[in-house]
Order: sequence, then structure tokens, then C-alpha cells
Amino acid sequence: MRFGNSWRAALRADTPENWQSGGFGLYVHWPFCEAKCPYCDFNSHVTRQIDQRRWANALAAEIRRAGRESPDRVLRSIFFGGGTPSLMEAETVKSVIDAARDFWTFSNDIEITLEANPRSVEAGRFEGYARAGVNRVSLGVQSLREVDLRRLGRLHDAGEAKAAFDVARSVFDRVSFDLIYARQDQSLSDWQNELSEALDMAADHLSLYQLTIEEGTAFWDRARNGGLRGLPDEDLGAGMYELTQELCRSAGFEAYEVSNYAREGAQSRHNLVYWHYGDWVGVGPGAHGRVGTGTERQATVAWSMPGKWLEEAERGNGTESRAILSLQDQASEYLMMGLRLSEGLDIDRLHQLDPQIAAGSALAEMRDLGFVQTKGSRLWTTEKGRLVLNSVIAALMP
Repeated sequence: MRFGNSWRAALRADTPENWQSGGFGLYVHWPFCEAKCPYCDFNSHVTRQIDQRRWANALAAEIRRAGRESPDRVLRSIFFGGGTPSLMEAETVKSVIDAARDFWTFSNDIEITLEANPRSVEAGRFEGYARAGVNRVSLGVQSLREVDLRRLGRLHDAGEAKAAFDVARSVFDRVSFDLIYARQDQSLSDWQNELSEALDMAADHLSLYQLTIEEGTAFWDRARNGGLRGLPDEDLGAGMYELTQELCRSAGFEAYEVSNYAREGAQSRHNLVYWHYGDWVGVGPGAHGRVGTGTERQATVAWSMPGKWLEEAERGNGTESRAILSLQDQASEYLMMGLRLSEGLDIDRLHQLDPQIAAGSALAEMRDLGFVQTKGSRLWTTEKGRLVLNSVIAALMP
């Protein structure tokens, strides 16, 4: 039996807004890259000429529009993603940050992250980003092995990646970098050696992703045609994941999320906005957002093609679609986001959205199987459960 929305709306009348419970962030998508990586399914495009001033004005205009639609909020984070945001000029970055400051109150500890490609790193540009307000950099290293960098289509080599890290550390207090594992012909000992090397050089945060073959990528086509050999089987992939937990934990990097590891207090505040199911504004081609008031929550998607987005943003609105999410949809999203975190989610908040999700016999079965644990109002997945996270989520859906 379904409960009526009016009952749930009344129940939530005195509860905090999503942005108050989970935080409020701004995501800025820069869609341009020097080259398209064969594993990448993000909205990225290769182009030689970019009118930086025009893009800066359009991004700032979109932020001002969003600010008028969601005023009086405390902004916890800004994240420049892509694409390759380190291809942005410092003045472009500054224009975006200034526009956000005009409409929202910055939290005292606001985190402003910019993703960087090691090839585009040089001290002058990083110092310019820092002057613009960036205080955290995330480097797309992906591998510390030359043969694998070439297989992944990366344009930098391992030496450039390490040099980029050193430059970033000289400018920013907070530096993270990404690695991809479960690559072609990679053994468990190979990954152990590489991850140990990464942990020796890491500052306070690492993002460690298993290679997944996404539809629409060059790797997908290659795999379908039998040309992507040497990928690990399921058992080896699971072994690499378990090894990752062990090595990171012993080095003082806790797995606060399925693929993210940090020293105490160094978790990505922007990503926590997503996983705590807060609100975020998304601007730039293909950017997604979640913004609402009370029980109403809207899902926004910007035009994905850069040229189309730029034209529409200059006309006054770069958003292609805007949809109101049902309470059931919100509950499903909160479940999928929250169970990625080692701390889990708030069951009371979840059940205010949909009392039938993660309830009754389904929850009891997942607990009996050792996939989840509960304490008070908290629900979280165990390490065993995170290995089969998608199955756990599916089992808890009503």
C-alpha cells in the first residue's frame, strides 16, 4: 500500500531542506580536452580554439540565473570538472567564482576544486588558479606505468604526472589524484606495487577506480570486436578491490566512499554534497543539477553539445530539461548515493521520502547476509556489501 504524498509532505514539514541536511554545491562543467580518452564516457570534446571570454561570460550568466532561482543559501563547494578544466584560463575561473560569490554566501571552509590534466600543468597557471580562489586540485594521473598510460590514451607520461603533482603541492595545501586499476594484463602484485608507490607520494586524498567498459566509448567498441584482451576476471577484480582497502587503510587513508580514500578531515566536500544528497547547481554543457525547496526537488540537465549550450546560455538559459522528482525517485537516489559512503545514510530521512524503501524483510535479509549494518537511524554497507553494491541497492528497492 502506498502512502499519499500529502501525508509525507506533512511529516517533512519541520525537517531541514535538502541543502541544509546534505550541503549546497556548484558544479561547473568545462567540456574541452586535448584528446578523447578511449575509456571516457563523459561529455568531453576536442577543439583547438576556445573563446575564453565568451565562455566565461556565459558560465557567469548561468550562475547568476541559478542564484536568483535559489537565493539565501550557504555554498559549501565549487567543483570544476570536465573535460579538462586546467585548459581554462585563470580569468575564466575567477569569473565563475566571482559570480557565485555575488549570489551565495560562501561557507568559512568552502572547498573550490579544479580537475587538472598533468600535461596542462605549469606553475604560473596553478598560481593563477590559486589567486582566483581555487584551494584544491584533483589530478587525472590514471596510472604510474608508461605502457598503461599509452593504452589508456593519456598524453602525459609517468614523469610528467609526478612533476605535476610536485607543482600542485607547492601551490595548494590540498591535492588529490586519480588512478585506474583492473587494467589490461595487470596482476595483483602489479597493482600492489603501483598503489604502494602512489600512497608514498599522496598528500591526503586518492580516487581509485576499477576500469569499467562503458557503452559509447572506444574501449566498448574494441571489447565488442575482441580487441581489448587481458582484462581481469571478476575474482581478480574483487581481489584488487580488497587489496586496495587493506593498503589504503594501513597507510592512513580511510575508504570513506566506494572509490575514494582520504586522511582524517580531507574528504572531498563537494562529493559529500552528492552522497549526502544535498542540493547542487550544475552549469556548463551536459551538467546535471538537483535543487529544490521543501519536498519539491528538481532534476536539471543542461544542453550537452558545447555550441548549443553556449548559444542557449547567451539567450538566457542553458538548461535543456527540468523535471520534478517524485518522493519515491528522491528516496531511490538518496539510497543509491548514501550507500556509497562508509558512514551510510539516515534511515529516518529515507523513510520520510518513502517508508517502503529499505524496509521490512528486504532490509533484514541484507543484514542477515552480512551486506549491511544498522545502528540507531544509520544504515550502511559492509565491505562485503560494497563488493556487490548494485545488487544490495536493487534488493532494498520496493
